[in-house]
Amino acid sequence: MRIARRCGIVAAMYIRRTQTRSNATGENYFTYRLVRSERIAGKVKQMTLLNLGRHFSVVPSLWPALCVRIEELMAGQACLVDMALPKAAASEAERIVEQLQLHKPPTRSVPQAKAESKPEPAPATDVQAVDVNSLELVRPRSVGVEHIGLWAMRQVSFVDLLIELGISGPLRAAILGVIIGRMAAPGSELATHRWLGQHSALGELLDVDFGRMPLITLYRASDALMKHRDVIERTLFNRVHDLFGLETTVTLYDLTNTYFEGTAAANSKAKHGRSKEKRSDCPLVTLGLVLDGSGFVRRSETFEGCAAEGKTLEHMLKNLGAPTGALVVMDAGIASEANLSWLREHGYRYLVVSRERARQFEAEAAIPIETAAGITVHIQRVDDLDNKEVRLYCHSEQREQKEQGINQRFCERFEAGLQKLADGLSKARAEKRLGKLQERIGRLKEQSRGIGQHYDVELLPDETGEKAIGLRWTQQPRPGTRLTHPGVYCLRSNETGWDSEPLWRTYIMLTDLEAVFRSFKSELGLRPVYHHKEIRVDGHLFITVLAYQFVQIIRRQLQEHGIQARWSSFRDILSGQRRVTASFQRAEGGALHIRKATRPEAELAAIYQALNIDPLPGGVQKTTV
Repeated sequence: MRIARRCGIVAAMYIRRTQTRSNATGENYFTYRLVRSERIAGKVKQMTLLNLGRHFSVVPSLWPALCVRIEELMAGQACLVDMALPKAAASEAERIVEQLQLHKPPTRSVPQAKAESKPEPAPATDVQAVDVNSLELVRPRSVGVEHIGLWAMRQVSFVDLLIELGISGPLRAAILGVIIGRMAAPGSELATHRWLGQHSALGELLDVDFGRMPLITLYRASDALMKHRDVIERTLFNRVHDLFGLETTVTLYDLTNTYFEGTAAANSKAKHGRSKEKRSDCPLVTLGLVLDGSGFVRRSETFEGCAAEGKTLEHMLKNLGAPTGALVVMDAGIASEANLSWLREHGYRYLVVSRERARQFEAEAAIPIETAAGITVHIQRVDDLDNKEVRLYCHSEQREQKEQGINQRFCERFEAGLQKLADGLSKARAEKRLGKLQERIGRLKEQSRGIGQHYDVELLPDETGEKAIGLRWTQQPRPGTRLTHPGVYCLRSNETGWDSEPLWRTYIMLTDLEAVFRSFKSELGLRPVYHHKEIRVDGHLFITVLAYQFVQIIRRQLQEHGIQARWSSFRDILSGQRRVTASFQRAEGGALHIRKATRPEAELAAIYQALNIDPLPGGVQKTTV
């Protein structure tokens, strides 16, 4: 170990192993401390520089070299030790130096004051002589998403809620880590653990050393969230409701699913079904969401991967305690007659996509409505006085173009299949038996997504009646279908007192819910699921729901200042800001280390200004060695 002699002081750095006892459990365990022994005027004093924790893993034989490397890094020197530290030990030295330069020991709690207060401003002037050529920029860590994520949590006193629930300091830190990790760098808990320890400055903002936090703590954080799921979900929504003054008269409900990597044999909810990502080869799990009209989640729940949409509504609304008279907006998959009857019996209003198969639309009786995107939609209203319902038959030119393209593609595919069968009749070894050809035509119709019903197909038999000598077809579009009425859909509601336009615009909220699911999957890491245990799978989905809630708080606040974008776009802007340590050699000897966030660029500065938060998160730390 290096010995320094200055002004009669002899100092040595070393690592000490100490036995201690847990006050909570009474367990005896060993902890490790970085200690400096100093002899001053003939007296030896030992000072603990850093508590390395019970999980310090560097083997004792490397401790002397590790201490030397720590002092070299603190002094801003190149490696002078004639020995190569293993990669893990070298990384540990850098992590220890980072903690020493921050002038604070690693902790596992989440101090509320630290999370909420802004850093103290740096002195106005601090002039020092340094060697500019010695400048090194080290330890860049992302800080933008972390900073804004903690801001969103403070808006609803999320840490206070965790404290009220009796969740311990280490688990509170891990909960914040997994949620903000899902917002910033979606992935598995293993990937989040790596991101927190190696790429993020969240630990600096919370005064938590994520580099020393065991991976199992992140899994336990998921378990703790699931234990208090109902309270957390209900409390968060109530606080969001108060924060933005929301009206809960509209309730949106829909389902989506995601797939497992692996068989997930131990999970009773892992079932094969219709995958919305076309991954029906994998077992699935289903997520149901109830949202209000502003896009905040009121309740979430996981179901089996094969859950039928129509059988989940009553269960969700009963548990939700949705206010009587709320308008429930649903897609056709959930709008079964049984569900609509249940809604009527329990005093709910509904607005749904009708399941009726026959399409109809009379342009002469329709009124035009312009969407926010400048697209015109025509709406024909039909009042059903007997059933106390109203139906809106809607026609969208944009939707018509899309469906015409789909129709053309499926027609071409179906006719190509028929042509292939017809061409085979003139080839020596191709199938010509009538029975077999009829089977193949049947399979073509089955695979045609409904297009086959619009064709009259005729096989011409030979004299024996056993083989075909010709195949001909004609297109005969059936009325009231997508082929004859492209771009037409029907909305159905028992809210007969509203005009057509408010009803239609309320339905458009359901398309926003589809955007929510896309955000869950593409922006917040909902898919795929790597866990197999049911509670961990539910926890993975619930962490995504919580991450979405805080993202929605941010987006809603920015919208009020005219700043709108997808979360992925905001994340790209936020990720440009880093905390970096600038190290210099001082002219009079020693080293100067300054750790500070980079200056936000224009787009990021506008976001910080709209949210009224510090543009330089984490403050400034200066260390002179």
